[in-house]
Amino acid sequence: WASRRWICCALSFKNRHRDVMGTGYTELFFLDEPTALAAGHRPCFECRRADASAFATCWAETHGLDAAPSADEMDKVLHAERTDDARYRRLDAAAVAGLPDGAMIAMRPSRDDPSPLPAAALALRGASAYPWTPHGYRDPRPRSTIGAAWLLTPPATCAVLKAGFRPRWHPGGQG
Repeated sequence: WASRRWICCALSFKNRHRDVMGTGYTELFFLDEPTALAAGHRPCFECRRADASAFATCWAETHGLDAAPSADEMDKVLHAERTDDARYRRLDAAAVAGLPDGAMIAMRPSRDDPSPLPAAALALRGASAYPWTPHGYRDPRPRSTIGAAWLLTPPATCAVLKAGFRPRWHPGGQG
């Protein structure tokens, strides 16, 4: 990483054009916002101000702050969670059931699985768990059928989701 600022931007904003993989930023394209949030990104305060403000308000609520935090304050926490494996903690069925909509989990046999990718990543929404693919979500399975999983979404972001932040979903994850 070149900086702690990992943001999720709008695909178009004020008719600006940038070179993908140019200087200053590395553009990454995600299926949807739950996917970007699971990777440790947050909404951009420039091109997605309303979403970023809602995210910060929910952050303040969940962290017991009197005012919304700055982008830098949130980025410090998210960066620490991205780099210390805090989000890859094993969850039992009750913990999976208590995760907020928009959180993502991975189903794999163990934390020490040598595979670089989880056997199955799932986005949670309502009573369903949507299997993730780079092209969209597959048919959902009942969340109640998941016995154990690994958390992909950083804990601070899960708290923001639980406080009411609503991410933008790919149409396949609309339920």
